[in-house]
Amino acid sequence: MIYHSLGGGTGSGFTSVLMERLTACFGNKSKCEIAIFPTHKICTAVVEPYNAVLATHGTLTHSECSFLFDNEAVFDICTNKLGIDLPGYPQINKVVAQVMSSITASLRFEGSLNANLTDFRTNLVPNPRLRFPLVNFAPFASAQTPPSGQMSVTDMTSACFDTSNAMVKCNPLQGKYMACCMTYRGNAKQSDINAVIETVKQNQNIQDIKVWSNHREPTMLPESHMAKLVTSVCALSNTTAMAPFWTKLREKFDKMYSKKAFLHWYKGEGVLEDKFDSAREDLVTLEKDYENASSAILEVKPKDTRVHSRIHVTQMRLQNIMSEFKVCCVT
Repeated sequence: MIYHSLGGGTGSGFTSVLMERLTACFGNKSKCEIAIFPTHKICTAVVEPYNAVLATHGTLTHSECSFLFDNEAVFDICTNKLGIDLPGYPQINKVVAQVMSSITASLRFEGSLNANLTDFRTNLVPNPRLRFPLVNFAPFASAQTPPSGQMSVTDMTSACFDTSNAMVKCNPLQGKYMACCMTYRGNAKQSDINAVIETVKQNQNIQDIKVWSNHREPTMLPESHMAKLVTSVCALSNTTAMAPFWTKLREKFDKMYSKKAFLHWYKGEGVLEDKFDSAREDLVTLEKDYENASSAILEVKPKDTRVHSRIHVTQMRLQNIMSEFKVCCVT
């Protein structure tokens, strides 16, 4: 698992080279990324769109699964959920670390329903190019105002699918789910999990959900501003709602690239314009892949109650006929 940023020069450039070398040396090994996506709220360099597009081009080639964290989404969680007035990198990084510890809990601890890196790729990537699952986590509770009691599995799971608990600024209602996995930690009962999963399938229009469960309670980082949790849940869902996320990145890239702004810095390091053109073309293809996947997913049609009523009436008539036949035979 590789942790890096898509906006920085080292996080994008060095990591792309590292992933390329890992593929050459360990081609059969699963490689997953935890990538921090740049936003305008927390921006350290004006060339972040360039770096992100170039790094995404390498990710689509050398990574099997990439979990994205949007700086703006994590910033809002720190502000609205944890009560931090001016979150900085230490607070944001601790939120990312807390969420990632839930994702990797089944890799590090024994449990009844555990997963490995291959399971991430198998269950979350139905299309080889659509490898960017949306990450949701619950509950987020501030250490200043800790909850009075333990949150139920039903309430915790419902809060997990709230857009304010997502690690990327997107609305799942505008897309369609292609795959979904739920990771529970703590003393959540399996019977409660099974019951709430059926409700989630109906409410969120998800055909199938893979469940992973680990009984090890979450461990909170010191000075993380998060209250002690007994149970937690993390949802990993591959949804077409991520498409606008990439469209915004391409639009930022186009605004700068149309004016050839700051390209001289890259040319001085040996990066040709052809590299930018191929990376942008790959990003456009990714947007089309999401569009095609969205149109290919069939809507679940509601059940026709009239058909079921006619079947029920037919069954009742057959039962009456059989009962009359038995009476005749006895007579």
